[in-house]
Amino acid sequence: MREASTELLVEADPNTNVTDLLLERCHKDPFGNLYAHKTANGWLNVSAARFLADVTALAKGLIAGGLNPGDPVAVLSRSSFEWTLVDFAIWMAGGVTVPIYETSSASQIEWILTDSGARRIFVEDAAKADQVHALVEQSSVLGEDPVTIVRMEHDGDAPNLTSVSAVGIGIMDAELERQRSAANLASVASIVYTSGTTGKPKGCEITHGNFVLVARNVIPFLPELLMQQGARTLMFLPLAHVLARAVQVVCLTAGITLGHSAGASGLMADLGSFKPTFLLAVPRIFEKVYAGASHKAAMSGKSALFSAASATAVEYSTAVDLAARGEGTGPGWLLGLKHSTFNKLLYPKVREVFGGDVGYTVSGASPLSLRDNHFFHGAGVPVLEGYGLTETTAPCTVNTPSMSRIGTVGIPLPGTTIRVAQDGEVLVKGIGVFKGYHNNEEANRAAFVDGFFRTGDLGELDADGFLTITGRKKDLLVTAAGKNVAPAPLEEKLREHPLVGHAVVVGDGRPFVAALIGLDPEGLAEWCAENKVGAMTPDEAAGDDRVRSAVQSAVDQANKLVSAAESIKKFAFITAELSVESGHLTPSLKLKRAAVLSDFSAAVEKIYEK
Repeated sequence: MREASTELLVEADPNTNVTDLLLERCHKDPFGNLYAHKTANGWLNVSAARFLADVTALAKGLIAGGLNPGDPVAVLSRSSFEWTLVDFAIWMAGGVTVPIYETSSASQIEWILTDSGARRIFVEDAAKADQVHALVEQSSVLGEDPVTIVRMEHDGDAPNLTSVSAVGIGIMDAELERQRSAANLASVASIVYTSGTTGKPKGCEITHGNFVLVARNVIPFLPELLMQQGARTLMFLPLAHVLARAVQVVCLTAGITLGHSAGASGLMADLGSFKPTFLLAVPRIFEKVYAGASHKAAMSGKSALFSAASATAVEYSTAVDLAARGEGTGPGWLLGLKHSTFNKLLYPKVREVFGGDVGYTVSGASPLSLRDNHFFHGAGVPVLEGYGLTETTAPCTVNTPSMSRIGTVGIPLPGTTIRVAQDGEVLVKGIGVFKGYHNNEEANRAAFVDGFFRTGDLGELDADGFLTITGRKKDLLVTAAGKNVAPAPLEEKLREHPLVGHAVVVGDGRPFVAALIGLDPEGLAEWCAENKVGAMTPDEAAGDDRVRSAVQSAVDQANKLVSAAESIKKFAFITAELSVESGHLTPSLKLKRAAVLSDFSAAVEKIYEK
């Protein structure tokens, strides 16, 4: 059993809560821009003083409407400035925020409202309001309590942010302060529901202390990102995800200007106009950027140039990484010359995709492939991979600019201890570990051992305290021959191919390992254009020998990572698109393995037909 820990850097007064961070920021720099609100005319800066005034007005409105300290309030919306405003207003009024992914189904919304006890809900627009209205009318479990629905957009006479703020005009400052200060570090700030990859979502009770201590300690831990003058970041992850909320609190504490992008469709344009200095992303974004750059080069007749530039970036980054580990001398003069040349010709175009000013990116939610990690490092967009779960308020380990090893998820955050148990399970204790599961004592009893949270992930700690995640305990496949197979490394490698959108390795209790492959629609269109093949639908491509041959090459590359007994012997195409809406991906784009295997069981059975 091996452990690694990092000492706590900054403590906090136990009688404070998240709202004290906002008050401190406003006192320190009232005219500093905390947010940039996207409008039809561009980005509108919002100062700390302006934000506090709006939060205070909305909080008073909530109190006037009967909100008591500790009451849960749900939020159902895409990421936006209004989401953040509502979040802090709920806290300012003494309430508990219950985020709901805007892609959630009616049954998921009903479950979260029922389990959390929330009877107030802020929704994005009229469509979401209608969805919740219909749900409440049809529900047999929400009970007799009326559900108050408030729209974040101003639309007619329906309750909205402005109307809620207006009714709070009679609430005195003393009453607001009484409710605001009712919570301390030990109090629950938010009930964040897991994405339900293995069953019904569980409500994680995240405390004010979790948010406050993570924020106060991660800032001096990552000064290159969070303490630089003029730091800016663009948030496009859903704010229902605890990582996005934790980063928001970090940015407010540090005085970093934060903008919001509602989704992937407008992200690239928003990056160009907002120009962040650092960025929080998920692996799928890096995969898309790489695939897009490769396709653009191919269509302009520069495929060989891009391949050479990509290989050089990976080789250069690998040499630098090995030298940092004390296992090499770094890039030689010839490699350095090649890298310098491409740094003038091609890498600036890659950096421009992220807005041109990004110094570092942070990747989380799921593993990033080694190739992509090395490529972006070599191209001048360093990726700091981290690790965490909803139950750890997201980050519990991360690579830092000065302490980084590619392929690992970094070292423990200050005030955090990582332990790898005898069976390989990663255990966590520290400032980010949640209070427990809401209304679920059975789950709580199973979740902890010796004061450590049991993550369910498998990992390894090296001698310097860097953690590598090797898979999920429940995801390990055991073939009929008794061979243990971790699917994650194979799946990551397969996704490097532009044709592969999703890969699901199967083989539990079977005679050999196989895979279900979901074609990427954009990647397929680009592949057809590059290879001068007529446009095909995923259904048509699944029966095309040229496509199958191209995907087989990706399978062959993935098989080089493992032994013969662990290698993929056969694969089948999934022609239906796997998405959040289809129920096969979580909102943070993690694969719901059980749902895929259930819905495509016929395809799996066909693979193993004799």
